[in-house]
Amino acid sequence: MAQKSLNFEAKRRRTFAIISHPDAGKTTLTEKLLLYGGAVRQAGGVKSRKAKHHAVSDWMEMEKQRGISVTSSVLQFDYQNLKINILDTPGHQDFSEDTYRTLMAADSVVMLIDAAKGVEEQTKKLFRVCRNRGIPIFTFINKLDRYSRESLELLDEIEKVLDIKAYPMNWPVGRGKEFTGIYDRQSSTIELFTGGNHGQSIVPTRIGDLSDPAITAILKEHVHTQLKDDIELLDLAGDEYDINLISQGKLTPVYFGSALTNFGVRAFLDSFIELAPSPGEKITTEGVTVPPENEEFSGFVFKIQANMNPNHRDRIAFVRMCSGTFERGMMIKYVPTNKFIRLSQSKQFMAQETAIIDKAFPGDIIGVFDPGIFRIGDTLTENSDFEYKEIPCFQPEMFARVHLRNVMKRKQFIKGIKQLVEEGAIQKFQYLDIGIESPVIGAVGALQFEVFEYRLKNEYGADIYLEKLPYTVARWVAEKDLSPKSLVSSNNLVLKDNDGNYVVLFPSELLLNWEIRNNKYITFVENSILQKA
Repeated sequence: MAQKSLNFEAKRRRTFAIISHPDAGKTTLTEKLLLYGGAVRQAGGVKSRKAKHHAVSDWMEMEKQRGISVTSSVLQFDYQNLKINILDTPGHQDFSEDTYRTLMAADSVVMLIDAAKGVEEQTKKLFRVCRNRGIPIFTFINKLDRYSRESLELLDEIEKVLDIKAYPMNWPVGRGKEFTGIYDRQSSTIELFTGGNHGQSIVPTRIGDLSDPAITAILKEHVHTQLKDDIELLDLAGDEYDINLISQGKLTPVYFGSALTNFGVRAFLDSFIELAPSPGEKITTEGVTVPPENEEFSGFVFKIQANMNPNHRDRIAFVRMCSGTFERGMMIKYVPTNKFIRLSQSKQFMAQETAIIDKAFPGDIIGVFDPGIFRIGDTLTENSDFEYKEIPCFQPEMFARVHLRNVMKRKQFIKGIKQLVEEGAIQKFQYLDIGIESPVIGAVGALQFEVFEYRLKNEYGADIYLEKLPYTVARWVAEKDLSPKSLVSSNNLVLKDNDGNYVVLFPSELLLNWEIRNNKYITFVENSILQKA
């Protein structure tokens, strides 16, 4: 009976992330999925001076002030007898490192594209991450209520730029101010939208078909004619629908709509949950597959977040469940140390809102209290020793030396940096001839420095200033027995990472290549696997 329940619960999970270029409307779409899923009664405004509500997925005060997502959060709700887990990732381009790690916990992704701008740079980078994993990719072309490019042109760009076949599941009825609905290709019906209270509530719809006089009377003649011509062209010359190619990430179903006005959101959600996969098997470092119906509990840590509740100074490890059943209070094996830990404090999330849970199943994201031992990528099991594949990370491209303004706050300063490094918010390096004072931090983008400074001051009471360093490239030294003096030149800076490995910073790729040519005995490598502190 327990096995039957486990299989049932695993199959009704849908765990996905939304990827996009900044300002494509990702946080807005997330909010509207929550609205139509019944998780919120009124959608929060994003970047609106008049809005009285903040986005549910934004929990940090800085996010609320600036209208952007700078941390990943988890949003869970029930919809049509399914359990939906949205991994809401940062929408700012500087936070692709956090986004990358979060994608490792997703079974599918929704790729959001601005109808006016098409496929943008950040979308390409994140798409490649998903393509390499071979997971299903669903496309939502957003902002049809504004000026937008031709829908056929956008489809062509997706196929050529991303090298993936695209199948439109629906088609927009009009564009810009004339965008009034969508045509569903599966059912051959038109859904027209009206009203919507500026997108804060569910919009009324009217459904019919192309021959329905009541529908055609509403549409302008040129809109009706263009719709018929486009559908005929798609049926004759478009890619064929193939669920097998979708599941392999080789064909992307495409949907059109406007997250801001809610047009097309429900149609997308209903179709997506039907096609998106339930949790699949995961692969260990030994190449062994672990299916979700395996009765032994297992999962991996993909995110660590301190101070989600500043009043309690909590530290939560986000665990993606891969197999078995989780029960509150159970003993689990922390594989890196082979020690057993009781998980007595376990939570599920609605962004900043949490609830104590008694049970969870594969595909779920659970938050467990972290006493300071968990690291990103760690595997948890009941009894086994296997480890899931390690989580890759991006190379830092910007560096700064950290200075504490008030030496009386040294204790808070050291604690804050330690926890933020363990979260993966930044990477920390140390000068060879200096103790733990004035470390160097590395990040993918400038906004990470800003958030790092903000959090140290507001969460730990440590006021700092950052001295920007003129380096853009970091390489680790493979050899363990080299003298650090042999690594130093006028063009670089030699540091140590948290594991005691030598790291060399260069101002440019050009100077790195010069060093490689002139020092054949040194092997410079990219730190492609996330180091565990």
